[in-house]
Amino acid sequence: MTEIDANIDGLVPAWLTLPDIAEEFGVEVTRVRQLVKEGQLIAVRRGENRALHVPADFIKDGKVVKGLVGTLTLLRDDGFADDEMLEWLFTADDTLPGTPAQALRENRGTEVKRRAQALAV
Repeated sequence: MTEIDANIDGLVPAWLTLPDIAEEFGVEVTRVRQLVKEGQLIAVRRGENRALHVPADFIKDGKVVKGLVGTLTLLRDDGFADDEMLEWLFTADDTLPGTPAQALRENRGTEVKRRAQALAV
């Protein structure tokens, strides 16, 4: 869990709190916290009360977006910190087109993972 940087906060179009995600998933908040702890989601503290938030683009149809977990694993293995992963996922890439986060939501995860793997080289 990371403190949010203003630049990254501006890149992410929408955020969800952990209770919002728990409601969408139909699980307890503790299960969502476990997903964050396991590295399947990135949560950052933001807002006046510094509550934990997850980018809304990471959630689709009541579950974690397909391909996100593998992409986060690749980025972590490349040495990226949470804030760096968020910046990479939400920065436009003309070759995709769009952002890697948008590509994952549109089921174009293979291209995103290729780019993440290329970062290690």
